[in-house]
Amino acid sequence: MIDDIKKDAESRMKKSLEALHGNFNKIRTGRAHSSILDSVTVDYYGSQVPLSQVASVNVEDARTLSIVPWEQGMVAKIEKAIMTSDLGLNPASAGTVIRVPMPMLTEETRKGYIKQARAEAEHARVAVRNVRRDANGEFKSLLKEKEISEDEQHRGEEAIQKLTDKYIAEIDKLLETKEHDLMQV
Repeated sequence: MIDDIKKDAESRMKKSLEALHGNFNKIRTGRAHSSILDSVTVDYYGSQVPLSQVASVNVEDARTLSIVPWEQGMVAKIEKAIMTSDLGLNPASAGTVIRVPMPMLTEETRKGYIKQARAEAEHARVAVRNVRRDANGEFKSLLKEKEISEDEQHRGEEAIQKLTDKYIAEIDKLLETKEHDLMQV
């Protein structure tokens, strides 16, 4: 029973970390990276599909992405989808290839992105702490129902605290790496 609560808490904390990783991938660092376009969806015969399902996205050089649609008629739709996304990118098509240059980041935009990254990290920390609170609440209700002893409750809470500390340290490490990437010119 205690192990089930710990496993559930750990899987939920892991999901929070994965979500943070995904959110960090959406924050541009000035370098071209294909995951920047993961959130872009394209109208494909009446339904919205991810860009990666209608074209191949490649890193051409450090500051340029190239997109090659699998169908010639998709070029204009892909360009429009990238422009209307909130990424601030301006694609340019050259026949069948769409090139997306990454704009240089100014000091002001870098600081804005760092602020955004810190906010995302804090959301992840809060999510991990909420998982801890839920698990500890389950331990308390089990104690109240006399299904576990006080010692088992304390051991369970200590184990959950260790998990919480581990995942918060990983979040801090991810944030530090992202800040370092953002500050590189």
